[in-house]
Amino acid sequence: MTPSPSLYDRLGGIYNIAAVVDDFIDRIMVNPLLNANPKVDEAHHRVSKAGFKYLVTEMVGWATGGPQQYTGKTMKESHKHLGITEPEWQAFLQDFQVTLDKFEVPTGEQNELFAIVASTKADIVLA
Repeated sequence: MTPSPSLYDRLGGIYNIAAVVDDFIDRIMVNPLLNANPKVDEAHHRVSKAGFKYLVTEMVGWATGGPQQYTGKTMKESHKHLGITEPEWQAFLQDFQVTLDKFEVPTGEQNELFAIVASTKADIVLA
């Protein structure tokens, strides 16, 4: 029996992932609800957007079964000082949904991506 293709392969590889990440990061960087948190707003203006996109692309490639190795900080380390709330998390997820829909990512793959994102919530959102 032939093994089923990885999520990475079903998404079309790193070029498609990079296009989705590019749109998504542009979207969250200007989301007024996210930037109402002064710590998030400061971080969005402190880090290089290009570098941020690179690390997220690297992470998504790795998390979906691609050959990439994530070289950034842990989710806990990079978010612990931001004080991210549940409403901010929900706004982030809504932006993610809009981006996935824009790129017509199939529902099954969307569900897998949301499961990956959900696995990081405890390290990102204040309890």
